[in-house]
Amino acid sequence: MTTQTDHVDHELIRAAAHVARTRCRGDNHTMAAAARAQDGRIVTAVNAYHFTGGPCAELALIGAAAAQGAYELDTIVAVGDRDRGVVPPCGRCRQVLFDYFPALKVIVGEGDRVRTVPITDLLPETYVWADHQLDTE
Repeated sequence: MTTQTDHVDHELIRAAAHVARTRCRGDNHTMAAAARAQDGRIVTAVNAYHFTGGPCAELALIGAAAAQGAYELDTIVAVGDRDRGVVPPCGRCRQVLFDYFPALKVIVGEGDRVRTVPITDLLPETYVWADHQLDTE
């Protein structure tokens, strides 16, 4: 397992916190995510809570990024509404983020212990979906 990386993208945390504070309303939207694309752009999204398991903010962000032509993400962070701060991705999001962006960095931690870690640190000895697909040739 790798240890934390040196750089924490505080601009990304501020962007997610701003969206959480200004766009999350009621129980339907309680989390915001922000990601920095490889080209430097920041993409944001909010979750769409539903009792059937609506998408988390990180998953909504993948679609929002693609809609904006940002197919390679460098770093992602999720922030809760009502000033809950940085929230780590759930297990499903960890797996999806790893499958889409195996080199992705994720901001986790609380307060002065916020740090940036590789997605692989959040899924040690992970299942690699691509390794288990049948060849179509």
